[in-house]
Amino acid sequence: MEKTIDNLKTLIRAGKGEIPAHSVVLGGTLINVMTSEVYPADVAIYGDTIVAVGDVSMHIGPDTAKIDAAGKYLAPGLIDGHIHSECSKLSITGYAGAVVPRGTTSMVSGLDEYISVAGLEGLREIFAEIKGCPLKVFWGAPYRTPYTVPQSTVAFNFTKEVHAETQKWPECFGVWETVREFVTEGDDDTLGAIAEASKNRLPVFGCAPMAQGKELDAYLCGGIRLDHESYTHAEVVEKMRKGMHMLIRESSVTHFLPENIRAVTEVNPALARRVSFCTDDVTASDLLSKGHLDNVVRLAIAAGVPPLTAIQMGTINSAEAYRIDHLVGSISPGRLADILIVDSPESFQVQAVISDGQLVARDQKMIRRLTPPPRSPILSGELKRGLTRPEDFHYKVGIQKGKAKVLSMDVKGPFVRRRRDAELRVENGVVQPDAQQDVAMVSVLERFGRNGNRSLAFCSGWRLREGAMASSCAPDDNNIVVMGTNAADMSLAVNHLIKNGGGQALAANGGIIDFLPLPVGGIVSDEDPAVIARRETELNQAAKALGCDLPEPLMYMFFLPITSIPDYAITDAGPVDVRALNTFDPILELIED
Repeated sequence: MEKTIDNLKTLIRAGKGEIPAHSVVLGGTLINVMTSEVYPADVAIYGDTIVAVGDVSMHIGPDTAKIDAAGKYLAPGLIDGHIHSECSKLSITGYAGAVVPRGTTSMVSGLDEYISVAGLEGLREIFAEIKGCPLKVFWGAPYRTPYTVPQSTVAFNFTKEVHAETQKWPECFGVWETVREFVTEGDDDTLGAIAEASKNRLPVFGCAPMAQGKELDAYLCGGIRLDHESYTHAEVVEKMRKGMHMLIRESSVTHFLPENIRAVTEVNPALARRVSFCTDDVTASDLLSKGHLDNVVRLAIAAGVPPLTAIQMGTINSAEAYRIDHLVGSISPGRLADILIVDSPESFQVQAVISDGQLVARDQKMIRRLTPPPRSPILSGELKRGLTRPEDFHYKVGIQKGKAKVLSMDVKGPFVRRRRDAELRVENGVVQPDAQQDVAMVSVLERFGRNGNRSLAFCSGWRLREGAMASSCAPDDNNIVVMGTNAADMSLAVNHLIKNGGGQALAANGGIIDFLPLPVGGIVSDEDPAVIARRETELNQAAKALGCDLPEPLMYMFFLPITSIPDYAITDAGPVDVRALNTFDPILELIED
């Protein structure tokens, strides 16, 4: 409800009981995350707002709807403190349909993947879509785009001048994903975004994996409020001791909770009140099989966190970290009516969900089907890239025959790539990938029609025996990333994406063996979450048939262009040494026969 004078007068009258509530939740036991108490209480709701908690008998009129919570517990709606929902390959509408029934009613996001492919026009369309969903999105303006060093190519560059405009939008609640290196290396656009946020009294959200000591001190001098990315519990403790709010990330591929929660369970339980949760990147199949933040709450409880504390981590802690606790995070008068009916704090199974005062889900299913909006050409356009030839994926060198010593980016989990030296054959002036040595080719192709960039390098760890994989969903630039054992299949997979407006494709032996269309910006789909979950499983099985035994082969691959992940990355600008912050030549030595 918009906060006008007239609306405020109405809410105040509803709080006094002078006008009846639209609905009441009766018979439940309140989990009060503000005071760490559990006690019987009813809740009165007017419009989208909680107007009374406790005895609400005076708020019930003849037309007041009654929601029975007898024998159940009432918890606030869960808040995902940092999420790229686009990585699920679900549109905002589809994503809401997957997470709201599991109790997530709010998320904090930069919606940056949409911005990278469709700019501010596309973002405005996503904002309009959000208004029709039972999932609130607290948007942080990306500190800059692209996020890469050296700079890669995206459809829209988010600069300090763009911040001067967008930070004044009502949708903006802060600066999103401010990567450490851009702060400590003095990037003008990043520091300009932070300076603008200071003028607008907006918080700055961080991203500082493995930042400790003087690097962390320097980063914090930039005014960063919180961080969502720590690799060890010691890192969590240091960041918190130096004043940060901390988010523990538990995604589909980075399971950091067991390690990071030790800061609370082993070092200092008092840290818990400034710790919250995020999922960052999740698959549709995980959402439907495991749950979302409800699952993270249960994991924290299983790790030894008291249930009420774990629920605080999923609700009020996140709201306070992001300075949105006046709107969400607790069941309190004046807050938005986001209420979960759960079986108990200990098992935390969500049985019904109220979002913005409306009962929207029961038994982990939406009460009404969510319908995505029509898509304009801004978000459903073509990939602006000409078709490729196999020769485009030949790594050509200055000798005709012999050997090449190369640096291969060796994946060690989704967010670590280490150096691996390998020796490959050179035939007819082309370095040959070698499946037996687990050395594949990898390439990133610019797909926005801006410069036609194409890079080549070598990677290991996927153990592909044959074929190729390609994806136009590849955060954070969402250029086309392709990996393969031979140039012909790599070209075939890329061309299939270009011809079909984006998606994920697997090719082998001269044919396409599987393809998932992602027509919305080339990064997400309006299909039902159950369909995307099934197709994810099928794509993973197809990759396994090619020899890959990673748990999420395509997700591991599409993280390769992220240059904030140590030690190596690849963008359309070339392979990147993340520590040196520059591109490098993967050919270490040529030995001619």
